[in-house]
Amino acid sequence: MAPELICRCRKRRASGFELDADLAIPLGEAAVTVLFGPSGSGKTTLLRLLAGLEEPDAGSISVGGRCWYDRSRGISLAPQQRRTGFLFQDYALFPHLTVAANVRYFARSERAERLMEAFGLAPLAGRLPGAISGGQQQRVALARALAADPALLLLDEPLSALDAAARLRMRHELRRMLVESGVPAIVVTHDRMEAVALGDWMAVMVEGRIRQAGPIQNVFRHPADAQVAESVGVENVLPGEIIGRDSGLLTVKVGSWYLQCVDAGDSGAVFVCIRAEEVTLSRELPHTSSARNRLSGRVRSVTLEGPLARVELDCGFPLMSVVTAQSAGEMQLQPGDELCAVIKATSVHLTAV
Repeated sequence: MAPELICRCRKRRASGFELDADLAIPLGEAAVTVLFGPSGSGKTTLLRLLAGLEEPDAGSISVGGRCWYDRSRGISLAPQQRRTGFLFQDYALFPHLTVAANVRYFARSERAERLMEAFGLAPLAGRLPGAISGGQQQRVALARALAADPALLLLDEPLSALDAAARLRMRHELRRMLVESGVPAIVVTHDRMEAVALGDWMAVMVEGRIRQAGPIQNVFRHPADAQVAESVGVENVLPGEIIGRDSGLLTVKVGSWYLQCVDAGDSGAVFVCIRAEEVTLSRELPHTSSARNRLSGRVRSVTLEGPLARVELDCGFPLMSVVTAQSAGEMQLQPGDELCAVIKATSVHLTAV
């Protein structure tokens, strides 16, 4: 049987915030699990409970059939007994020790040397953490965490200490290092692009609860409810009502428009979720398109975001589209312009109200 992490625990803060987590992660299927959600949703608290840095008020935690914590049975393993490697947001390197001494702190010399080579740290061995870059510090911290031969790696916002350009460069590098380490990892982040770049599997936290978990693309493409949809960055979450079904398609009334989508067995009142990048814009009705949904709307705003442009339409309800900045320039989009929004049936996802 593949190893599985099972966590069912509660923790209440003095502020009144309450975490009530019910989570099962198939560690054997996911090299990297992303714990995703907005700031303040309880992600770091849950990570600290898993590491044994804090104790739940109730519940249990087990990994691979081994109990780490069970309030009712009086079991609470210390962090070192759980064999977890913890990477803090600020890396928490020993500032007075060299790179080599930091990595060797939890490991025998030969293991530390292998990790130094694997992470490209050998040329930096004699330098202090304050004399190397943020990306290099991250590699030192990860090597040190792996040096203790952990059964599980826990990373709390590992890229947050880097500037935007460095974060972009380090996403795929961190993913490579985590996969090549062979140690299952749980990474906390609230950044959607970071989650996609790093993870195989994903658990979404909202207000202290696990709202959805599964393979990362499934969660992003098929959010379980409106809150999850908004959390994972679905820009268009619209109230609708199913009014018909035929030949594997549903007809959903949204405002004064009728949209078609794939029939997944929904009925009654729903939320209609459409990613902005799935909304194509045209000045004329595209007769050659196979898309079933065509809505007319008036441009409310155009916002440039680097190589992309975010276009808000008024279709009787707000509808967001993301196109390339080049396309927006070629179309000379301006507030007040009349456009056609084209959406494929497969791009319309429904969630329960």
